[in-house]
Amino acid sequence: MTTTARRRLMRDFKRLQDDPPVGVSGAPTDNNIMLWNAVIFGPHDTPFEDGTFKLTLVFTEEYPNKPPTVRFVSKMFHPNVYADGGICLDILQNRWSPTYDVSAILTSIQSLLHDPNPNSPANNEAAQLFRENKREYEKRVQQIVQESWLDDSDDESEQNKNEEPK
Repeated sequence: MTTTARRRLMRDFKRLQDDPPVGVSGAPTDNNIMLWNAVIFGPHDTPFEDGTFKLTLVFTEEYPNKPPTVRFVSKMFHPNVYADGGICLDILQNRWSPTYDVSAILTSIQSLLHDPNPNSPANNEAAQLFRENKREYEKRVQQIVQESWLDDSDDESEQNKNEEPK
């Protein structure tokens, strides 16, 4: 059965493929248009630069009238990201609009990496370091950037294990 939400997600996916924003990508999982995997590359000139951060987006049948649940799967140290990967971002909560699509969601999250809001913290430690000790904050972010590279190599080694020998 094709619902409004599913049709809209198909359109979002086509738009994402035809006109991909710089530094983000996303796609539905193989057998479920309501569950997406996404990647955000750390924005240039930020402590997140060169990082590769994985996320999941879970949509309900109420999309686009209700926002998806978006979480970082990759470890994240950021004032607006909860320990469980949940994201404190106005457009995913009280400022949601049905005009937002997957592309807008991902670029907004990438923008949040560039410009954190320490006044609305999800991670108090990150917010405090961001405000009071930028050097230490950037050091902690660099650790998760490096871990994001290890996440990728773990995925590749898992894929290599699953491949048949040639």
